[in-house]
Order: sequence, then C-alpha cells, then structure tokens
Amino acid sequence: MKIPVEAIQNFDEEQAVNVIANTFNKEAMIGTSVVATINNNPIDELMKLHEEKMALYERMIKAQDEMIARYEQLINNR
Repeated sequence: MKIPVEAIQNFDEEQAVNVIANTFNKEAMIGTSVVATINNNPIDELMKLHEEKMALYERMIKAQDEMIARYEQLINNR
C-alpha cells in the first residue's frame, strides 16, 4: 500500500476524522464541478414505458374478455 512507517506510527484517529469532516462538507464542495454521465436514452425509456403500458392494456383486455365469456356462459346456462 506504500504507506510510510512514520505515517502509521504518527497516526492520530481524531486528526484523521477532523480532516475528513472538514474536507467533505457543503462549503468544501463550493466551486467544484461535478459532471455526471447519464447513459439513459430518454427515447429508450419512453419506449420501455409504452411497451409496459401496452402489455398492461392487453392483460386487462384479456381479463375483461374472460369475464364476459363467463357471464355469457352463466346467462346461457339458465
């Protein structure tokens, strides 16, 4: 890990915590630029949602057709 022996011998946990706490706060992040790379294609996401919606509609129509068939069967059996 290439850590000098002196660094390990002189390690102070409280100082390390202070350095970390002072480095990672909101004020320390001011002026830094964070560039996030988002690889989601919005068109692909829309197409996926559309396909899911169509599959849901098809299942609903199938369930409704089955229900109508059962009602017709009940009516014809009377």
